[in-house]
Formats: sequence, structure tokens, C-alpha cells
Amino acid sequence: MKIISKISKILNLTFFLSYIIFAQGKIKTPSFISDNMVLQQNFNAPIWGWAEKDSKITIIPSWDKKNYQTTADQNGDWSIKIKTPSAGGPYSIIINDDTLKNILIGEVWICSGQSNMQWSLEQSENSEAEIPKADFPNIRMFYAARDNARQPNKDVYGSWKECASEVAKTFSAVAYYFGKELFKELNVPIGLLHFSWGGSPAQAWTNPEALAKTKEGKYYLDLFNEKIKNTPPGELPRNYRDPGANYYGMIKPLIPFAIKGAIWYQGENNVFEHEMYRNLFETMITNWRDEWGQGDFPFYFVQLAPFNYSKPVVGAALRDAQRESLEIKNTGMAVTLDIGNPDDIHPKNKLDVGKRLALWALAKTYDKNNIVFSGPIYKSMKVKENKIILQFDYIGSGLLCKGEKLTNFTIAGEDKVFHKAEAVIEGNEIVVSSNNVKTPAAVRYAFENTDQPNLFNKENLPASTFRTDNWEIITEDKE
Repeated sequence: MKIISKISKILNLTFFLSYIIFAQGKIKTPSFISDNMVLQQNFNAPIWGWAEKDSKITIIPSWDKKNYQTTADQNGDWSIKIKTPSAGGPYSIIINDDTLKNILIGEVWICSGQSNMQWSLEQSENSEAEIPKADFPNIRMFYAARDNARQPNKDVYGSWKECASEVAKTFSAVAYYFGKELFKELNVPIGLLHFSWGGSPAQAWTNPEALAKTKEGKYYLDLFNEKIKNTPPGELPRNYRDPGANYYGMIKPLIPFAIKGAIWYQGENNVFEHEMYRNLFETMITNWRDEWGQGDFPFYFVQLAPFNYSKPVVGAALRDAQRESLEIKNTGMAVTLDIGNPDDIHPKNKLDVGKRLALWALAKTYDKNNIVFSGPIYKSMKVKENKIILQFDYIGSGLLCKGEKLTNFTIAGEDKVFHKAEAVIEGNEIVVSSNNVKTPAAVRYAFENTDQPNLFNKENLPASTFRTDNWEIITEDKE
């Protein structure tokens, strides 16, 4: 809490100094519209800031030498859109008497979530070998200081930096590996905006106005309002888990900075309310997209890895809710069932996580051909006598069992009692059965918290947790 308090004091001081600058007739832009930034290529990129009311603002980008002009309103706010070229640079942008320098034009991605997104490169596997090689001046990194708020902030605290060893080592490992892979394959500048907070739930990253329109969102808002009622008079302490807190503190100030898409690693702090996550997650994604006004921009997320949670099945149920979220337009999911650690909620292998997110982006956003970007995802089933036959999307060049036989399949009849099952690959399908179930109705796969199963495609990408039923998920130990 002391760290958070210090950050808040720094932010308040920054804003105070900004207003002193306004009084002197100067112009200020948000921290992420600054030296060393990356702007999204081939886009009408919003540039905005603050000045004295009625001030005339002239912007001249070095790539086209055009004059873009606007006037600050009665509150001192101003905004204008400038046309960016194809990838390149470095460029500069003149804003009245000031100049933003060393600007690149390329691909810009938000990287957000909780602690597994926050997890730094130096904390991750193989960091000793990777950090000395992390010298990519055309990858730019913006690491926003954590801040939560009751009302929308105007700015965040942070700065753009060129990717170098000393910068990369404290940056998000997942974001670093994602950006590195994009840079390698696209050969254009990459901008990574990192906004994350360990222990934060999805509702904290969502506008309360959007939450209020859904049953799940109202549930969290009601809990928050009850907390307020039960709090003694005085200022209610800010909390990064409260509905909308991180949205107001970190996401809202960024809107509408031009982006290509977002990557997301979160869910651990929603596992005990897994039944609400699917709709809550869609509310958050839709909220971001609506407010950015860039349409259904790509949103790629990480499915949780196996971990020994305090209640049975909750982790698997959350993973399945994430799988169901693939129904949301223009989303993709990096599966991590094979690279987790059941005894560590922060798996150290972030290289494969970043690479798997990049596969989705390269194939679906950048239309790179001949890329298998996902492991098998359950598609459909049919019952044949005492067996269930499963079909999958994203089988690549074929289904693969890593081991003597497939593991972690269970099967149930209409009694909803699941039994360990035998599963066999037959061509592009899997046939599941058990001597204990004569008339099967449903199959589940990798549906325990710590399951580390062995179904892959031949491109070495793991299959996702899934279930064919929509029955209530029992997460309490039976008496």
C-alpha cells in the first residue's frame, strides 16, 4: 500500500505541475504521446492534450509536413487526428513550440491483465540467456505505473523506452516475447503498452457503466455498494479489486490512443466465481471496443495453466469459460495446459505463452499463411452406441497423443456421474468410452484443477480443456 500511495502522490504532483505549465501558456500531452512512442501505421491517429482555453494548436508531423490545426475548448482540452504513413521512422512531431522526437510508425498492442502478465522477464525461465540479447531499438515499451481511481484519470505515469536489456528485464515477459515474435516476423516497429496489476479481477478493468447493464456486473456493483454502506464515515480507501478501479486508473486515460489490438492474461482472481466469467469477460472486451471506437479489434488472451486451487474443479471451470469466450468475435486463446506448474500460480515459462499469443496475431490479424495458430479446440460430438465421438477445430496436420494413451478424459451418462474414460484417436476424431457408462451423454477433458493432459496437434500445440455438457459444475468437496 505504501508503494501505491507513493505512485498516487507522484501522479498528483505530475498533474499539479502540468496545470502550472498550462498557466504559463504551454501545452501538455499524455505521457504515452511523447518521445520514443510508436504510432499505429496507416491510421488516423488521435493526438490530444491540454492547454489554456481557446489556445490555437498546430501539429506538424515530419513524415508529411502537413499542418493540422485545432483549438483548445473552454476546459483546455484539445484533440486532433493525424494521418500516419506505413511503418517507418524515426520521425518527429512539432506541437506549437515543442517537438516530440524519435517516433516510430508501426504496430501498437495493449498488454494487460494480472500478475502473470505483470511477471517480468528477469523473473522468468531462461532470463539469464535472454536479457543480454534483448536489444531491439525498434521495439518500444511503455510500462504504466499501477493506479486505480474512483473517477477517470486524465493520464497515467510512465514513458516510452527503447527495448534494451535494462529496460526489458523489468518489463512483462509475456509482452516482451509477444512483441519480439511480431517484430521478427513482420519486420516493422512494435509498440507495447503494458497495463497490469497482480491480483486484479476482470470487473476492475471494466467501466462500471458497462457492468451495470449485465447481471454479472450488477452482482459486483452490489457487493461494492454494500461495502460502502458498511464502511465508517470518511474517505473510502481505493482498491485495485473494486469494479472499474483499474479501468478508471489506467485504461480510460489511454482511450482513444490508436492500437492494433490487445493481449490479456488474467482469470486467477475470478476462479471462485467462474460461472460468471464468460459473460463478465465479454462485457469487458465489448466495453473496451466500444469506447475505443476502432471496431472489433483483435483481443487475444491466455487460458489459465493448471494450479492447485483451494477448491476442486474451479480452475478447470474457469478455463472452460475462457474456451467458451472464443465465441466472441475476433478473439483467440493461447492454451498453457502443458507449461504450467500445479504448485506455482506463476509458471516461469513465459516464452511459449508470448509465442502462442503471437501465432494468433500473425495468422488472424496479419494474415500470415500456413501458420497453425492453435491446438485442438472441441467442436462437436455424436453418440454412437456406448461411445461418444468428438470432433475438433484446429487439428493442424493431425491429432497427436504424447504418451502411450490419451489421459484425463471422463465420460458420464444422464446420471451426470463422471467416470474415467478410455480415449482413442481415430483419424481426425477421438472416440471416448467406459465400461461403467453404457449410455453416454457427456465427455469432459482436463477438468480437474491440476490436470496436465497429453492431447496435442502435430504442430505441438496442446488441446484446451473442454466439456460437451452444460450441467452445473460442482466445485465443493462432497460430504
